[in-house]
Amino acid sequence: MPNSSSITQFLLLAFTDTRELQLLHFGLFLGIYLAALLGNSLIITAIACDHRLHTPMYFFLLNLSLIDLGSISTTVPKAMANSLFDSRAITYWGCASQVFSLVFFTGAEYSLLTVMSYDRYVAICQPLHYGTLLGSRACVHMAAAAWGSGFLSALLHTANTFSLPLCQGNVLDQFFCEIPQILKLSCSHSYLREVGLLVVSILLAFGCFVFIVVSYVQIFGAVLRIPSEQGRHKAFSTCLPHLAVVSLFLSTAVFAHLKPPSISSPSLNLCVSFQYSVVAPVLNPLIYSMRNQELKDAIKKVIPWTFLNNEKMIPSLHT
Repeated sequence: MPNSSSITQFLLLAFTDTRELQLLHFGLFLGIYLAALLGNSLIITAIACDHRLHTPMYFFLLNLSLIDLGSISTTVPKAMANSLFDSRAITYWGCASQVFSLVFFTGAEYSLLTVMSYDRYVAICQPLHYGTLLGSRACVHMAAAAWGSGFLSALLHTANTFSLPLCQGNVLDQFFCEIPQILKLSCSHSYLREVGLLVVSILLAFGCFVFIVVSYVQIFGAVLRIPSEQGRHKAFSTCLPHLAVVSLFLSTAVFAHLKPPSISSPSLNLCVSFQYSVVAPVLNPLIYSMRNQELKDAIKKVIPWTFLNNEKMIPSLHT
């Protein structure tokens, strides 16, 4: 069997062997990828160009859109190329870069979602201290910490994973490179180091999850004490999109990696991983723009048509 020094490429899991379906999958991936590029790019441009959105909440949302662009660009272009050219191969270093990028963007996104829950907590529970606790310098530091935590996690996991001897072939039961699938190819007990590192990462992630839950318990308690119905509606409208994104991210990622072995299968693994690696970056812009009128207005200034009004899809002659 080959060892890691002789492996030059890995074979990814194909969606189908039928040529017509491969081309259909290419078209589906292309549509999803373009939707993600359009949605996230519109949010980034709208926030950058509209001075009214230069607030901590929208600054973090801009960072989230950047992360979503990077995340979906890690997996989808290669899947598109493999479907188009009827291939399953990815080079050894291509696989390593894919693992690094995926861990980097996933870790950064989870850290940023935790920071965004703190932003909502301060805005609703301590509004008088909002400007002090979340000044421009503090926001930059928190965003940098989120990106930095993702980079450090990616560096440790990638270096540790690809230092393992691999002698169980080069076939991965996934349409992109991910650490659990690579560990299955290891023939050494050294993989326990990476398992230990994964356990530490899970514990840190659980700590972030507890922080988010505690923040929202206090947020909902504070919102329910607001006497005005309009005030409660406004507070909920700023929190629910973030909560929906967190729920989507966590539910799919946790089920993908912690589901019982008894229900595990290649097709189920494929569907679940598709949800958290592809669908989430596409839905996040939609979730944030649905209930946010300020963001809708800013986006309408960026594009020459007003389809967000849900009235008619015709070119706009004015902004």
